[in-house]
Amino acid sequence: MDPDIRRRLLWVQLYQRTGNAGLVCRRCGVSRPTLRKWIRRFHEGGEAGLLSHSRRPLRSPNRRVFEKERRLILSLRVERKLGARRIQSELRRHHDLKLSLDSIHKVLTINQVPPLVRPARQKTRHRYARLIPGDRVQLDTCKIAPGCYQYTAVDDCTRYRVLAVFRRRTAASTLAFLERLLEEMPFPVQRVQTDRGREFFAESVQQWLMDHCIKFRPIKPASPHLNGKVERSQKTDREEFWATADLNSPDLELRVAEWQHYYNWDRPHGSLNGQTPIEMLHTKSEDTPFWDDVEANYDPGRERFQVAHYQTDLALRRHVQAQHQAGTK
Repeated sequence: MDPDIRRRLLWVQLYQRTGNAGLVCRRCGVSRPTLRKWIRRFHEGGEAGLLSHSRRPLRSPNRRVFEKERRLILSLRVERKLGARRIQSELRRHHDLKLSLDSIHKVLTINQVPPLVRPARQKTRHRYARLIPGDRVQLDTCKIAPGCYQYTAVDDCTRYRVLAVFRRRTAASTLAFLERLLEEMPFPVQRVQTDRGREFFAESVQQWLMDHCIKFRPIKPASPHLNGKVERSQKTDREEFWATADLNSPDLELRVAEWQHYYNWDRPHGSLNGQTPIEMLHTKSEDTPFWDDVEANYDPGRERFQVAHYQTDLALRRHVQAQHQAGTK
């Protein structure tokens, strides 16, 4: 017999022999309401009535995770290999469900879902972040599908982003994207950092940057970590947006704009301690310069047309520096 049932049965039997509830309570160390409860249950069901009943409430009006939500969480983990934070973001964006990370973790734990196995990271590099919005904006392009290229601009300080989709990766597309960049970035852009993609090195693109007092600073070859923020954000786009986007939809550009707004205004960013880019921008509002200040600090004499081939460009830069030093003597 279960020890709890045996103990309760002794209370009931002692009461049946003595008929004195106070004596039973004092001798057994039990309260009167508890004794009455077990006496009543014994009369109704015998020894079986002395079993403990579940204390789970019959109704849970504040409960958030039902079978539908459970299936969604498990499908996002199994099919798309998303972690709890990204599952939370997907449920909010696509299904208008606001679940806490604890609730999602609980579902994964109860269903014994194995943890995600991430590849071992390489040697940790020094992380940096500019302190002023617009001081450095990283640009990059990535191929989504044939005839579909995403242009991405990420502010180094706030992680605020501008996205666009073009059919080709050309100088004309780059110029169109730069026009959009100035329209949609809520602060002046002082410096643009790109890889050595030829679409960024066209003379028309570099001239446009000079005309708008924006510095052009391409990175060294084979050093994607220098453009790590835009590279990482494009990986997020592939996992969270493009994984469910319809490339043949006539509203694709609208869907990209909605995703950009969600990323900037609603999606918490891990590197910003859970803040969204727009919240980070608000904390930096006093440090953000105006366009007049950016134009006043721009020195056109320090800018030159650069070439995509790094060794040639390096030799050209050294030649220009040597001429400048010779002229100052």
